[in-house]
Amino acid sequence: MTNTITFNVRHTHQLTQPQIGALRTLLDVVYEGEFSPEDWDHALGGLHTLAWQGAQVIGHAAVVQRAVLVGNQPYRAGYLEAMGVHPDWQRRGVGRQLMRRVNTQVEHGYDLGLLSPSDEGRPLYAGTGWLDWLGERRSFTPGGVTPTPDEEVMVYGRADLGLDLTQPLTCDYRSGDVW
Repeated sequence: MTNTITFNVRHTHQLTQPQIGALRTLLDVVYEGEFSPEDWDHALGGLHTLAWQGAQVIGHAAVVQRAVLVGNQPYRAGYLEAMGVHPDWQRRGVGRQLMRRVNTQVEHGYDLGLLSPSDEGRPLYAGTGWLDWLGERRSFTPGGVTPTPDEEVMVYGRADLGLDLTQPLTCDYRSGDVW
């Protein structure tokens, strides 16, 4: 048996039912049963980077498009969702390789990248060039713009944007966790 890890990228519409089942199983293991139907819905409609060891999916990261405002300026963000590596494969560089691919997708397809980090994931993201958003975080909601002060957000952006990380950052509305 080889430990060779391969990576591929698929749009949601290209995932087969067995791959979707394997992804759900992986994410349930990684998130210890706390990966909700809304979390799954948030991960759909974009690019899925998959890490494989043989026929087993051992890592996943989805990048989906979201509309955001930085101050009053609109941007297209590649938002990282459902990032995870099977516990048996953590701390072996799989997450770092997934993030390198995510960063390339963001650089070539979006104005900036955003994510809401877990405490466990924060060192990985920071180590691959992501920075904490320092300004107010908020969301468009059916009731108007609502502050989300308890939400932490990290950003990955092109240097040519000259983003001011102290500006307010406003995301589009969605069910479940807005960030």
